[in-house]
Amino acid sequence: MLILGIESSCDDMAASVVEDGRKILSSIVSSQDDIHKKYGGIVPELASRRHIETVIPVVEEALKQAGVAIKDIDGIGVTQGPGLVGSILVGLSFAKAVAYAMDIPFVGVNHIEAHPMAVFLEDARCKMQDTGSRNLYGCDRYAGVKPAATHEPKTPDFPFIALVVSGGHTTLLKFKDFGDYYIIGQTRDDAAGEAFDKVAKLLGLGYPGGRVIDELAKQGNPNAIEFTRPYMPDTFDFSFSGLKTALLNYVKRHGEIKGKLLNDITASFQEAIVDVLVEKSIRACRENSINNLIISGGVACNSRLRHKLSNTADAEKINLFIPSPLLCTDNGATIAAAAYHKFKKGSVSDISMNAYASM
Repeated sequence: MLILGIESSCDDMAASVVEDGRKILSSIVSSQDDIHKKYGGIVPELASRRHIETVIPVVEEALKQAGVAIKDIDGIGVTQGPGLVGSILVGLSFAKAVAYAMDIPFVGVNHIEAHPMAVFLEDARCKMQDTGSRNLYGCDRYAGVKPAATHEPKTPDFPFIALVVSGGHTTLLKFKDFGDYYIIGQTRDDAAGEAFDKVAKLLGLGYPGGRVIDELAKQGNPNAIEFTRPYMPDTFDFSFSGLKTALLNYVKRHGEIKGKLLNDITASFQEAIVDVLVEKSIRACRENSINNLIISGGVACNSRLRHKLSNTADAEKINLFIPSPLLCTDNGATIAAAAYHKFKKGSVSDISMNAYASM
């Protein structure tokens, strides 16, 4: 079964063709980083307008790289939410139009549900191509990151705990099966990635902030500044707004932050967020008697988080699954994989299906 996945929940327009929910035939992502970096964050209106310009060339490129025509597609999966509703509407409206015109079934996909599906796609090598002026990119958006090996990997058994951590979401889920899951914890204010981006803007580091902080933190001392960890021991929920305020107050007291102090403050701030993410994830596994843990989403690319969670999971004898960085960020392949399992269970969306900022 060939599924075309379309993702447009935020500032990336992405499309992918996936076979049988496992094998990536193509994955194309159109990035808008150059548009939004001058504002230090995503401007929703600009994001949706850019999506209108890129949705057709992105889908065409995905079909071309997969070596298939639209008539060969068995089903279309498209992000229904959550995210920026204007951006979602562009991808959703396009998917509806194609499905209606070509008589192809389509299904709406929850963007957060799709992220953990990345670990089931690691047996396929993404095709990469930089098409230059159209700002279309293959799925490897990180320098030096190689596509996953083509051999069949070990994948998690059900049930498993999934931490979806990105610029818009920090959510802990318990999966019983494909499409059968529920939330056990989520952020009460800022998502982890949002906190990274806002602090990067405060420190004048540019956008996207998470990548810059990750690099600077490697040169700093994570124990130089003691930021209080918001563990909230009686819940699996997260809260990072207090950490952001603590850093703001530190900057106000010390004035200009640069050099070694900049490295130390980014390392200490990053360490505080990583400690909370690791503690909550491991505790969720322990208290639910589950020894399989998936982490996905854009912040799952963070090198310190990957390292610390890996060491802690080993010590706790928990099987940890982290996708390659190229599959952590928003992409159409995870949407297609989630849609595949929905189609297998007989789920098909109606043409009247709407977009939702929150799901």
